[in-house]
Amino acid sequence: MNDSKETTAPGPAPDLAFDPDQLGQGPYVDGFSRRTVLGALFVAFVMMPGSIYMGLVAGQSLGAAAEWVTIILFAEVARRSFVRLKRQEVFVLFYVASSIAAVTLAHLALSGGPFASAIWHQYLLQAPETSTISDQIPDWVVPPLDSPGIQRRNLASGGWWWSESAGFLSPVLLVAIGFVLGRVAFVTMGYLAFRATSDVERLPFPLAPIAAEGATALAESTVRDTDEGQRGGSWRWNVFSVGACLGIIFGAIYLLVPVVTSFFFSKPITILPIPFYDLTENVESILPASLISISFDAAIFMTGLVLPFKLILGTCTAILLTSVLGNPILLKLGAFEHWQPGSRLLVNEMLLRFDFWMSVTVGVAAAVLLIGIVSMVKAFWARRQELNAARQAEAGRSFPSDHDSSGNGGDGNAIHGDERRPSRERGDFPAWVAATLFFAATLCFCLICRLLVPDFPFWIVVLFGFIWTPLHSYISARLIGLTGTGLTTPFLKETAFILSGHQRIDIWFAPIPMADYGSVAMRFRELELTRTKFTSIIKAEILMFPIILISSFLFWWFFWHLYQIPSDAFPFASRLWPVAARQAYLIYTANLGDQPLLLEALKPAVILSSAGIGLFVYLVFGALGIPVVFFYGMVGGIGVPLHGGLALLVGALLGRYYFRRRFGEAKWTRYAPVVVAGFSCGMGLAGMTAVALALIARVPMELPF
Repeated sequence: MNDSKETTAPGPAPDLAFDPDQLGQGPYVDGFSRRTVLGALFVAFVMMPGSIYMGLVAGQSLGAAAEWVTIILFAEVARRSFVRLKRQEVFVLFYVASSIAAVTLAHLALSGGPFASAIWHQYLLQAPETSTISDQIPDWVVPPLDSPGIQRRNLASGGWWWSESAGFLSPVLLVAIGFVLGRVAFVTMGYLAFRATSDVERLPFPLAPIAAEGATALAESTVRDTDEGQRGGSWRWNVFSVGACLGIIFGAIYLLVPVVTSFFFSKPITILPIPFYDLTENVESILPASLISISFDAAIFMTGLVLPFKLILGTCTAILLTSVLGNPILLKLGAFEHWQPGSRLLVNEMLLRFDFWMSVTVGVAAAVLLIGIVSMVKAFWARRQELNAARQAEAGRSFPSDHDSSGNGGDGNAIHGDERRPSRERGDFPAWVAATLFFAATLCFCLICRLLVPDFPFWIVVLFGFIWTPLHSYISARLIGLTGTGLTTPFLKETAFILSGHQRIDIWFAPIPMADYGSVAMRFRELELTRTKFTSIIKAEILMFPIILISSFLFWWFFWHLYQIPSDAFPFASRLWPVAARQAYLIYTANLGDQPLLLEALKPAVILSSAGIGLFVYLVFGALGIPVVFFYGMVGGIGVPLHGGLALLVGALLGRYYFRRRFGEAKWTRYAPVVVAGFSCGMGLAGMTAVALALIARVPMELPF
């Protein structure tokens, strides 16, 4: 509604001058250097403990803070040393920092490298919710309950390094092997998905320029003086500093106060509820079974400033129609047989998902999968016709024809100078090499599963590894290329395990080669936009293997030895992990009885109806001209509690109807990601301060004097 006003707004001030053609232009440069090594060590041994602690205390990751703090530190050191960082170096630092600080267990909001799973497994072994099956958890997952490694909370104990049933395939070594093989599959399948979606289909990848522009901006900031005598990129530093100050203030209130007060009081003071304020019981007399909650996490609000507005509208629309207004109606219709009044939000959410929303989610995911497959076939067919037409049109030209290079001219919507094609200059490697490495990594996963669980049907493992994972990764990459969000297909693995007839829980812990590598395609697009050679991240991955494994092991060992996880010292974990353990028990026992609870929860009629409705809505939206991103936003909001979308919507509305009008669309488009990055950095600094104070206060308690 403001398009005409915003398009006629005056251009940016001189210090906001920005050349959009700077992205995707110029020669490719190797971004791997000594600074990359130092950056990896900095994140692994300085940022990772803070990320672990924030995940346990507040359910947050240092992710963005680790990325930006690392880059800022190195940028400032370089500027004061009269050295300019190349944007390729900045982006590789960004890639390394984001990989090291990435979330490991999404359902627990937990980061800290691969050994986070070992701590989760020790909790499952001891949790009251899973006590009836704890003796069935294999010793290649976690040592027995009476072992010194569990009793003394010691990851260095022999039971973690050697298992009686599987020998060298012990908990620690399986974590390390799985991490290495997983990263190989991550890069290779992600590269193949990138080649298909970016080089061939020319999908826009709307979120890719954010990281690319951030890296470019911070690289510019290392120029001490411009030709006009002004510091390069000064506006970005001003905007970033504003966001960082806001993040520090909020982080002090949200994180620092509870940590500091826990030193003096038996129960810490929390000014703002972590992770949300539960209103479910307050409104159940009016809206029974609704999931009403409010999140005071400003990080969610800030995310709403940068996500596509129509995506957030779709998410909030689905939340209102399902979790707020739909649940009371469905309760009267008898859809929620296990709901009981007086339950809190997390328990209600689990019961409602079991009774109804789990089946709906599976059905809608099946519809999205079908839409993706059809779109994939149509896109490849259309692209093939374009390539044939391009070859015929270029037959008389002087430069040689190439099956990939013709893609640059065959797309009428291609941007001038955007050469999306494999080349030695770009750092491409043959597709067959990537496919071979992916095949080898997947085969190793399959063989390990065969050794650990020999009675499980091997063909299911092979199907997941060699058929489902590539197909799902491509479709997810395609959705990310179109909308910025990927694809999830819940409970496919669980259903396959139940129907397989295998009646032991060991299969739930086996390293099944089933993953979604679609998000990696956007990473390669970001490399292309920053003109960073693809071989740079290959070197970075090789560097990260030992660093992540060593730092993850050391810090999880340390935190677990200090305090039992979860405990009152970690409020988010103590609140969420028991609920997650109940859900895990539901899944792990699904294949043990004649009437599995999980199959009882998956109702075929609801699944088929949901799939049909999803396809119908997609077609209707297409006929009405409603953006596809709105549809995918609705898919992501089904059955989600109110706090999952309310803060996003507030941020989106404020950004669209206040900040855009105040600064103009062009300026705000550049301001928003920098403000959010600064806020994440500031909140991360507050979290790291809380970590430092906690460690200073608690480490002496463990000393023998």
